[in-house]
Amino acid sequence: MNISVWEKNKMFRSLFLIPLLLHTILAKKTALPNLPTPQVPPQQWSTLSGNEPLVIARGGFSGLFPEGSPDAIGLAQGISVFLCNLQLTKDGGAFCVTGTTLDNTTTISLVDPKEKTYNVDGKDVQGHFSFDYTGLLIEQNVSMTQAIYSRPNFYDGASPVLNLDALLSGKSPPRTWLNVQNAALYIENGVQVVDIVLELLKVYQIEFVSSSDIGFLKSISGKSNKATKVVFKLLNNNKVEPSTKKPYGSIVKDLVTIKSFASGIMVPKEYIWPVKPDKYLGLPTTLVADAHKSGLEVYASGFANDFFTSYSYDYDPVAEYLQFVDRGDSVDGVVTDFPATASNAIAPTLIISNNGASGVYPGSSDLAYQKAIDDGADIIDCSVQMTKDGIAFCSESTDLTSDTTAMPKFMSRSSSVPEIQPKSGIFSFDLTWKEIQTLKRKYYFHNELKYKFLVSAQMVSKSSDFLRNPANKTSGKIVTLSEFLELAKAKAVPGILVNIQNAPYLASKKGLDIVDAVSIALINATFDKQTKQQVLIQSDDSSVLSRFKDIPSYKRVMLLIDKMGDVPKQSAEEIKKHADAVNLPKTSILKISNAILVGMTSIVQELKDANLTVFVHSLKNEYTTLAFDYWSDPNVEIATYIQIAKVDGIVTDFPATASRFMRSPCSIPTNDPSILPAKPGDLLNTIPTEIQPPALAPLPPLEVANVVDPPLPAVTKSSKNSTVAEPADAGATPASPPLPSGARANVASSGLSIITILVFAMLFAAHQ
Repeated sequence: MNISVWEKNKMFRSLFLIPLLLHTILAKKTALPNLPTPQVPPQQWSTLSGNEPLVIARGGFSGLFPEGSPDAIGLAQGISVFLCNLQLTKDGGAFCVTGTTLDNTTTISLVDPKEKTYNVDGKDVQGHFSFDYTGLLIEQNVSMTQAIYSRPNFYDGASPVLNLDALLSGKSPPRTWLNVQNAALYIENGVQVVDIVLELLKVYQIEFVSSSDIGFLKSISGKSNKATKVVFKLLNNNKVEPSTKKPYGSIVKDLVTIKSFASGIMVPKEYIWPVKPDKYLGLPTTLVADAHKSGLEVYASGFANDFFTSYSYDYDPVAEYLQFVDRGDSVDGVVTDFPATASNAIAPTLIISNNGASGVYPGSSDLAYQKAIDDGADIIDCSVQMTKDGIAFCSESTDLTSDTTAMPKFMSRSSSVPEIQPKSGIFSFDLTWKEIQTLKRKYYFHNELKYKFLVSAQMVSKSSDFLRNPANKTSGKIVTLSEFLELAKAKAVPGILVNIQNAPYLASKKGLDIVDAVSIALINATFDKQTKQQVLIQSDDSSVLSRFKDIPSYKRVMLLIDKMGDVPKQSAEEIKKHADAVNLPKTSILKISNAILVGMTSIVQELKDANLTVFVHSLKNEYTTLAFDYWSDPNVEIATYIQIAKVDGIVTDFPATASRFMRSPCSIPTNDPSILPAKPGDLLNTIPTEIQPPALAPLPPLEVANVVDPPLPAVTKSSKNSTVAEPADAGATPASPPLPSGARANVASSGLSIITILVFAMLFAAHQ
């Protein structure tokens, strides 16, 4: 009987679920009240490139795990660049170990108790040197230990010394920075360090190579991969550089000479913000500004949460990072043992609205946008649609039947457009702006995921009504693109996202140029010259995104709608040619079967390895949209996508929920209590095997052919349709036409019959 199966597993499930439930309840007790969230000011970076500063992880997450261990690399991957401090064996083996010797960081003394003495930069150093051993001996017999004694030693001896070749030849190697230590010492002892490093740069994709030896850097100058940046690493002021015999404190004053052999410098953080003898910060130097003027990037090193540096930071590591990136000229990157802290300080997860606060007011309405701003959204969005007379306005879909009162008023305008969707609809490009102004917004909500499961299990009726804020179901007015942009400027929103749909169809079939309409609206609102607000241009069409590539202040986002199971390297690299970021459906990140999390794809990591920012869409609060693993709590879903999947931004119908989560101390995993993420597979393992959800069929990979779109077609001339510049008063008569551009088609088929439409209209009228 089924009861016996349940009883058999009851105790195990209870033991597993109770602590998770208690932890969630405790976390919720300290959640912040439902108060207005102060608006976070937009972040503009004063780095040399204008991009956000890099987080460079020394040996991975070495603040907790031994450097180069699988856990250290895994925890840091996706949020940082992996820094390998190179040590070489006598037969050319390349390993990642900080320091001149293998002592303090490895178990070498257990393998060879004898030490040797070598002269290093004029001083005798005793210990175990990598060039006295073969690569095979180290790889098979020596393991890593935690070098800082105040850090946990639980993981000592658990992982072998990291072989750089093995790491970089793996399936998903991290972004890598190669720091060559003691180059002169290797040359003196017969190790051909220049040849070895050049071969590594030739074989593998290494983004940065650095050294404290000017002679070494000059010897690889012009010979290394052009894509690899060469960085001069300066040591403490009074230390002497081996090839010039000058102190680093003197060399740093000649930035012009440094620029002749390097594209950047890595300096101890005290070069930028000196610490006085009383352990308070002194006045900053002008090094960063001077280096930027010389065309040199600046990377600050020596960051660690558990190193005391100055009372000025009040023991807050985030305050220290912000001192270097948020005060005057920003460094171009920080080298740290705790990459998660640096990443959270520099690039917190973005909150992006989905048609404004569409969970509270009808989507894309003026009220929804104002609510999203009030609720703390970092980015508000407008999906642009076109009217018959060329007015650009904001609406989730060009089919107005679902989210406006177009039905039954304009039922006679219903048509089938298989290039856009399989069913018939009332499309915006068949109505004038004056006609659209007669419509009201209304809620449109997909009862997805768990709803279908609950219906099939007869736990709810198919007629169950999951209403959103019924008192405001038709509140708010339709907003033009220009009105949206003016609102964003007036309210100083940190950023905007403009989503462009159906560009090829509009150009070739309707004579409407949506790309130029968007371009002109942004220019008229001076967003093309914007320095204080982010501008994201989103489309599922690579040719649309390419039209905006020459405007450096815009960040391009590729919208991926179809589910996928994998993004091969070639496809990720192709996306990078057209976009800076990717917006993924959440089911392409976490695998869900019968409302249970059953696994996670590697897509986020694959995209981040291609240096792409990753957003996820669309998160909702209704429990019918949440996997059972989230305890019907949207905060747990948010925590899962941020902490487990490590996305850079979430697209949500409820910005207030995401904002409260982000600003709550419970969102920090190391705090106690905290809002725990759901781990895919944990809840699944409590279900008896014989009644577990069926295994999911493998999802297809994203192929290059699915990334690259044909060039945009020319805009056809039409007497009925013409793109016009939007009037200053959206209710006024449209003015003269602007310049033309392009568009997208998405093939489908079929349509609603006229009988179906009539039935729908009668039901709709009855419901009203």
